[in-house]
Amino acid sequence: MSDSDGKKPLGIRGGPGSVKQSFSHGRTKSVVVETKRKRVVVPKPGVPKPASAAPGGKPMKSDPARRPAGISDAEMERRMKALSLAKAKEVEDAERRAAEERAREEERERRRKEADDKAREEAEREEALKAKEEDEARAKREAEAERTRAAAAKAEKKPETPDDPAAAQAAIQKQGERPGRGTTATPRAREREEPTRTARGKGDADSRRSGKLTVNQALTGGEGGRQRSMAAMKRKQDRMRQKAMGSNEPREKVVRDVQVPETIIVSELANRMAERVSDVVKSLMNMGMMVTQNQPIDVDTAELIVEEFGHKIVRVSDSDVEDVITKIEDDEKDLVARPPVITIMGHVDHGKTSLLDSIRNASVTSGEAGGITQHIGAYQVVTDTGAVLSFLDTPGHAAFTSMRSRGAQVTDIVVLVVAADDSVMPQTIEAINHAKAAGVPMIVAINKCDKPDSDPNKVRTELLQYEVVVEAMSGEVQDVEVSAKTGKGLDQLLEAIALQAEILELKANPDRVAEGAVIEAQLDVGRGPVATVLIQNGTLKRGDIFVVGEQWGKVRALVNDKGERVDEAGPSVPVEVLGLNGTPEAGDVLNVVATEAQAREISEYREHAAKNKRAAVGAATTLDQLLAKAKADQTVAELPILVKADVQGSAEAIVQAMEKIGNDEVRVRVLHYGVGAITESDISLAEASGAPVIGFNVRANAQARSTANQKGVEIRYYSVIYDLVDDVKAAASGLLSAEVRENFIGYAKIKEVFKVSNIGKVAGCLVTEGVARREAGVRLLRDDVVIHEGTLKTLKRFKDEVKEVQSGQECGMAFEAYDDIRPNDVIEIFEREEIERNLD
Repeated sequence: MSDSDGKKPLGIRGGPGSVKQSFSHGRTKSVVVETKRKRVVVPKPGVPKPASAAPGGKPMKSDPARRPAGISDAEMERRMKALSLAKAKEVEDAERRAAEERAREEERERRRKEADDKAREEAEREEALKAKEEDEARAKREAEAERTRAAAAKAEKKPETPDDPAAAQAAIQKQGERPGRGTTATPRAREREEPTRTARGKGDADSRRSGKLTVNQALTGGEGGRQRSMAAMKRKQDRMRQKAMGSNEPREKVVRDVQVPETIIVSELANRMAERVSDVVKSLMNMGMMVTQNQPIDVDTAELIVEEFGHKIVRVSDSDVEDVITKIEDDEKDLVARPPVITIMGHVDHGKTSLLDSIRNASVTSGEAGGITQHIGAYQVVTDTGAVLSFLDTPGHAAFTSMRSRGAQVTDIVVLVVAADDSVMPQTIEAINHAKAAGVPMIVAINKCDKPDSDPNKVRTELLQYEVVVEAMSGEVQDVEVSAKTGKGLDQLLEAIALQAEILELKANPDRVAEGAVIEAQLDVGRGPVATVLIQNGTLKRGDIFVVGEQWGKVRALVNDKGERVDEAGPSVPVEVLGLNGTPEAGDVLNVVATEAQAREISEYREHAAKNKRAAVGAATTLDQLLAKAKADQTVAELPILVKADVQGSAEAIVQAMEKIGNDEVRVRVLHYGVGAITESDISLAEASGAPVIGFNVRANAQARSTANQKGVEIRYYSVIYDLVDDVKAAASGLLSAEVRENFIGYAKIKEVFKVSNIGKVAGCLVTEGVARREAGVRLLRDDVVIHEGTLKTLKRFKDEVKEVQSGQECGMAFEAYDDIRPNDVIEIFEREEIERNLD
């Protein structure tokens, strides 16, 4: 920090010299350099240099003789550069301040302009309001003048009205020619009327001459205010003419047919009668009903109101909304041939699906859990001859009774599959009953004829017991020996089906609204609710609005049995329908309606009716029923469960199977069942009820699994209904109380009774039969009558406490809390054994 001669550099406090700046109004004028010898003034660039500066404005380093002592050329150059930078910074600061000043000025100008615009708008609004008030006042004055004129005309009218219309018209014209247009004859009234007429006429003339539409004119309806229309003036003239002619009779009342449902809102009733709501409310209040226009009334009350107002009531029911779904009687000439619908039925593991696989050249059983069908499958097959056949494959397990029944109801032909090595089984008999109840023809397919132990004649003979006489036994039912494994007899089976379909002459009308039956329904994660529908009549197209059971929807897509999207589906065609708002019940009927509003209305009515029906079935109406239900709930143990399945038919079959599990002591209660994945709400319901969650071919989502782990809810997954039923039956068996059995192990006879201190009475006994044990139960018999049952307090042999005493030995016995013992009484000794019970 020191130069070559050891002195401090200039500009540092305390040195031999320092640099100072002089300022004037924020601007640097010069730099003053002070030394010990003299003072040097360095001029600012652009400022006239002082006389001491070098000629030509050169820096002082060019003149060493005039440079202050002790300052080198480098130091002087450094100082000059610092001075230049300070000058440049000062210029930049000045420009920045000038720009900020301009921005502030522009902002002030903008705010001033906004304030002026706002003030102008306020002034225009005030002018518009003022003009509107003037127009209203002028209209009020005109109305007052009109009433005055009408009163004057009434006062001048003659007592008798002329009967001649021409004379009446002449009188009106004469009255209009009077000064003041029929107003009062007093000068004061004419003076009040004349300025109003003049002002109105002037305003009309000004509005006609005006060539521009201003904002005030648009807001206020013109300078002259709102003018009466020609129609209003004409109506006024007609009323005056009728009044002058004496035709003031009331108009004839229009009598309407008012449709009234079981309940109706007061305002809606008034609208249907075309009456004022206040009049209807007043009439109800006169009847003693204090109601408002938004409250409902019953149909009987509405009938009284309708009759009081002179209308006719037409009672309608809520079920009338379904009248839009009408049964169409098809003309014979519109009917065309349709493919037959064949349902494959029979006992489980008799080869139904394998037989269908052979016909379709597909493999379905390989994808089924456990090799058994648990859903209704719908397929279409085209034979070698070109015939189209629609097949329905039903499950054979005992739990799927309703699914087999549903398949028989929508079918044309039933193919009963019976295994030749197993003969007729329970589900075979059930399938026969379903086919007979549906009234459809039957074809018997005797499967597994390729096995060595097969006996088709045994099957034919056993079918006779159930009134099924096949052709081989001189009957009418066709029977075919087939083998799904080797393909034997498949052609004969198809020929038999074609022959039966030809006899039935199946026809349908494809050119009408569609109608079908839901075979199966499920909740798909990616596609939403999906229903497998068999079209029975008409053609279902994309975009059709339909209602099915308690659900409705619009056809978003149609998918056939091969997974291909189609635009329409005709009669006897099974398709998957996408676009429902909820999952319907299997077996519901699909009907196409005209509008979305009709579909929604029908769906809401059906949902409400089903809810009321369920509430009526589950409600106990009398005190005796309530007491009986409470007593039954106390005596019967319940195993609550929650069921979620992949399709509606499987869920329905599981619920029916659960209802059959139990007896008088225990039963299984299904809290909730549905279609789709296990959700968090299902876990919450199960946790509140202490029930496990059963998932059949479905899984729980991540949130549901996390919630189940936190709350300790058990989730069990199944893919075969056998395992599900067995596990639930075992769990329900655990609720059964154990069976207690008594095994008699010995008898003892009391010889003498002793009284012992601190113990009480002790019986001196002789064991006559079996053995006496201390932990066994005992009964005291007197004259072969049981007078006490309990346990032993002590069992002694001589003076020692022993565990047991054998037959023929003497011992001492004392009863727990019982002293009434006598000689010759008999003690019966027994042991209790608990045996666990299982549900059959």
